[in-house]
Amino acid sequence: MFDRAGVGSRCAMTVLGDLKGRLADAAREQGARYAGGEDRPLRGYAIAMGTYACLVGAIAGGVKAAGKEVPDGLPLTDIALSAAATYKLSRLLARDPVTSPLRAPFTSYRGTAGPAELAEEARGQGARKTVGELVTCPFCTGTWIATGLTAGLIYAPRATRLVTATLAALAGADLLQFAHSWLDKAAS
Repeated sequence: MFDRAGVGSRCAMTVLGDLKGRLADAAREQGARYAGGEDRPLRGYAIAMGTYACLVGAIAGGVKAAGKEVPDGLPLTDIALSAAATYKLSRLLARDPVTSPLRAPFTSYRGTAGPAELAEEARGQGARKTVGELVTCPFCTGTWIATGLTAGLIYAPRATRLVTATLAALAGADLLQFAHSWLDKAAS
């Protein structure tokens, strides 16, 4: 007995497998051309972008499922507090000595990089290097933090405002510490 459905299914699987192989080869070739001999984990970056997109989609889906209203905009005070909080939390996560155990699986210590900050380098390759680059870059972590704080303003605005106010106060305290140091040096 001849099973056309089975043959067709195997044929489709072969075609899909061949297409997947060609796409993977093309992606590797493009990655090698782009990197120019450097270790640039494009696949890891693509996965990080996909993860971020899924996170934003999940937040949006959750907002809709919970029947929450998405505001047309945010008050200037929320934006200012979120900006200062994002700055402070991204520096804490990406550079602070106390949070170095979180980064250690993905980074190598290189020294200090300023007052209460470390210089670290992403290590490994592929996903490990991608995560290392993400967790040592305050600009990179800032994107994720700002997204989380914005989601917090929709889901739990009172608690989020408390967190952003606290982190903004810490950022302001940092500025005062730097001003104090600068004045001390100027007076000497």
